[in-house]
Amino acid sequence: MTIPSTKAQGSGVPEPAISPGPDPRRWLILAVASAAQFLAVLDLIAVNIAFPAIGADFRSASTAALSWVLNAYTIVLAALLVPAGRLADETGRRRSFLLGMALFGVASLGCGAAPGLGWLIAARVVQGVAAAVVVPTSLSLALPAFAPHERATAVGVWTAVSAVAASSGPVVGGLLAASDWRWIFLINVPVVLVAVAAGVRILPRGEPMRTESVRAESVRTESVRTEPVRTEPVRTEPVRTEPVRTEPVRSRARRLDPLGTLLVLLVTGSLTTACVEAPDWGYAAPATLAFLAAGLAAAALCVAHMRRHPDPVVDPALFGTRGFTTAALGLLSYFLAYSAMLLSATWLFTGVWGYSTRRAGVAIAAWPLTVLVVSMLSGRIVRALGERRSAVLGAAAFTAAPVWWLVAAGPSGDGAHYAADFMPGLVLAGIGAGLYQPVMFAAAGLLPAHRLSLGSGVLMMSRQGGTALGVAALVVVTGGARQPDLGALRAGWVFAALTAAVAALAGAVFRTGQHRAARRH
Repeated sequence: MTIPSTKAQGSGVPEPAISPGPDPRRWLILAVASAAQFLAVLDLIAVNIAFPAIGADFRSASTAALSWVLNAYTIVLAALLVPAGRLADETGRRRSFLLGMALFGVASLGCGAAPGLGWLIAARVVQGVAAAVVVPTSLSLALPAFAPHERATAVGVWTAVSAVAASSGPVVGGLLAASDWRWIFLINVPVVLVAVAAGVRILPRGEPMRTESVRAESVRTESVRTEPVRTEPVRTEPVRTEPVRTEPVRSRARRLDPLGTLLVLLVTGSLTTACVEAPDWGYAAPATLAFLAAGLAAAALCVAHMRRHPDPVVDPALFGTRGFTTAALGLLSYFLAYSAMLLSATWLFTGVWGYSTRRAGVAIAAWPLTVLVVSMLSGRIVRALGERRSAVLGAAAFTAAPVWWLVAAGPSGDGAHYAADFMPGLVLAGIGAGLYQPVMFAAAGLLPAHRLSLGSGVLMMSRQGGTALGVAALVVVTGGARQPDLGALRAGWVFAALTAAVAALAGAVFRTGQHRAARRH
């Protein structure tokens, strides 16, 4: 007797990460997921613009204390992405997403109503926790709703929303801070309410069961399959519809790994803190070196622990899927270049060219607008060229952006013109982002269903880590100046070109055909 495998709920049979057919509500699901992604990224960027206004309200606070309004969110978000992704896989992505969004709304309200700096920082910590929950689950909820041939388009839309949030952050932050910096946080509340209300109605309830392993289940199914159905006239027990018990995958399916979770938090928290604080502390300062040493030591212990633990928080088998591993490394390199290019463009406009913050935001807008257009077309492009060629083409365009600036700006920058000399680089960067990110983030779909949120968290960790490292590296390359001149920015563009070229190399070796074996583990 053959056991049907179409029902994941209660069957004990693992389902693929991507459902065989599209969900009729898939675009609404994507809209809810994208709204969460937009808020999480926007709050990461917009608060930077409001920093002087916040400091004016808390005059007695030191600059170091004020910096934690920015850094608390960044560090907590980066540190919790992977554990939060694992937790979502264990407890249910829909539930995690809705709780995370509700917590984000409450924390945003707390930030907007904070009576003092300590309250504001504490609320930002809670915001970071909530964002760490919703960011990986937003992608893992959206991907299974789409048929495989639609994934590139879906992730393209999700990517476009993220890029628009990142690039419009300075404009939105500037406009809201001009009235009152508290509006940067309070504006989140109605968006959260709408997203949660829509999510309760729209987000799918059924999720793949968490199983011990496909091999174990396949043995059990085979044993039932080969058992002959007895035909005695009176004994009808073999015809029962419970060939396999489905309590199967209870707590023994996945074991808790508190030590591994703690080590992941120490690694990401220590390294992110060192990168974020190094410009203020000094790159050779004892505090910076101490956090770097702690992060590296924790990383060594973490790797050793993951290899020994029977069910670690990050299973090394996750990286047995070549396409996923390549995507994680490619995104790390890509965001090293991305953050360096975005910050260097801001410095060029506000420093070298003397633009106001609002005018600089408008000048950068060519980048996210291009991402928006290209991302909408990415599905067709990927289907026509294939994933690997699309990723290489995107990374090549992205690499060409800083190279264009190096050539067009000239050694001194005298006579450089925005439309002719700088905007083409922004358009190239937008083309690159619109083609590269959808392919690489969609690699989470190569993983088994029960690891989808965890895999999304790892890819987001590549993004956050690359962003933090890219900013820190740009500060080092440009000599640590608060407002680098054009010569220093040119060195930053060389760094961006080199790291973008590494991302292109990752795209060139990107494969999606090896994931079938990984789904059997």
